[in-house]
Amino acid sequence: MDPIEEVGRKINYGTPLKKKKIKSSRPPGYMQQPVDLQKTPFLFFPPGKEMLFMGIYFVTLPYIAGLLFIFFYISDANAKAFKDISVDSNFFLVWALGYEILAAVIVLWIIKNAISFSIKNHQVQTTRPARRHKKRRY
Repeated sequence: MDPIEEVGRKINYGTPLKKKKIKSSRPPGYMQQPVDLQKTPFLFFPPGKEMLFMGIYFVTLPYIAGLLFIFFYISDANAKAFKDISVDSNFFLVWALGYEILAAVIVLWIIKNAISFSIKNHQVQTTRPARRHKKRRY
């Protein structure tokens, strides 16, 4: 038998190495937090009817945001100009415009919350208890 085969025969490739699990003292990350719809700041979700209200909000909130954008930004808060624009506008077009506005605001809000969460976590981790210094006697 070849010496290389002799050494290779003693190697056991079937048993994986067990790694020790190190428990981290760090709290969970921003994306690992549990989601509770009852704690949403601006929306009302009655218990048991969360999906129904999410559907209602999904249709109405972007449409209202689109109408507000058209009224304040496009027609410069002029009721006559808004009436002329809104008569010709399509429901889906106004909804899509509002959806994009809300999506941008929500993405910016998520980024702001993630940054503030990481700053708060970093401050908690870097604060240390005060050291006890021995008084020096001269």
